[in-house]
Amino acid sequence: MSDVLISTAGLSKHYPVGTGFFRSQRKVIRAVDGIDLEIRERETFALVGESGCGKTTLGRVMLRLIERTEGAVHYRGQDLHALDEAAMRAMRKKLQIVFQDPFASLNPRKRVKDILAEPLRAHAYGTGAEIEERCGELLDMVGLRRQLLRRYPHQFSGGQRQRIGIARALANNPEFVVCDEAVSALDVSIQAQVLNLLRDLQEQLKLTYLFITHDLSVVRQFADRVGVMFLGRMVEVGTTEEIFAKPRHPYTMFLMSAVPRPDPHQRNRERPLLTGDIPSPMNLPSGCRFHTRCPFAQAICRSEEPALSDRGGHTVACHFPLDQ
Repeated sequence: MSDVLISTAGLSKHYPVGTGFFRSQRKVIRAVDGIDLEIRERETFALVGESGCGKTTLGRVMLRLIERTEGAVHYRGQDLHALDEAAMRAMRKKLQIVFQDPFASLNPRKRVKDILAEPLRAHAYGTGAEIEERCGELLDMVGLRRQLLRRYPHQFSGGQRQRIGIARALANNPEFVVCDEAVSALDVSIQAQVLNLLRDLQEQLKLTYLFITHDLSVVRQFADRVGVMFLGRMVEVGTTEEIFAKPRHPYTMFLMSAVPRPDPHQRNRERPLLTGDIPSPMNLPSGCRFHTRCPFAQAICRSEEPALSDRGGHTVACHFPLDQ
């Protein structure tokens, strides 16, 4: 797991909003703002944070489903945003995504065999018979019977639909898969089954995952490393064990304290609560973006934005990290 498969350097995605006559009247939403990230081969990197912090946008910009504003994405050392249309089309076989909503991500007008065959035909997989055989293999891989190929999406449960979505993502033997809230729409029991499937497929096919989620209990059992985002910036990156045992950024500490614990003796435990106003993504505060809610903020936090500093492989963007 030492080789870097995909990385970003200063990656940003900004959305202009407003239609004022003067440029000074126009606002910009900094959905992703200067992200430096490395994901290693065959690891599961979890990306966590509150809704609206930029997790999904980052995943899609990394796959070039959305064009960047600035920065770079390197896949095995190759800049994805420097590729022309033909080269990027060939590269897409290696880069895939599993969407959040299994009810919206499958075309209701198509049978399962057509849904799975579409990416195979797009990349000239083979003859019609070879494509049909591959579709059957894909259903086998995700634990569904081949006889279901002729059914429509509405004839499946949510968990089964998500398995079909996973099968579609694996059609062309990818190496890197973005799982965008892939289990958040499922019941807890079904979540466990899908997570076990993803883990088995990772071992079998040597996959690398970017696992986007807001469910920290899932992260703890599934991820190798964790990146914490806040308002478009990465504030902490470390191994799952480090992040849960000794968070160094105050925002991460508050996230961890909100995780429910299945222990009735800790039901009434005291937990730190966030206070203050949530900054607007269109009007970000100066300095550290978290200082308006941070109980440890000092004068420098209000004027100077902290950079990510590496502390033995555990990086944190904070002027006063908790381990000090």
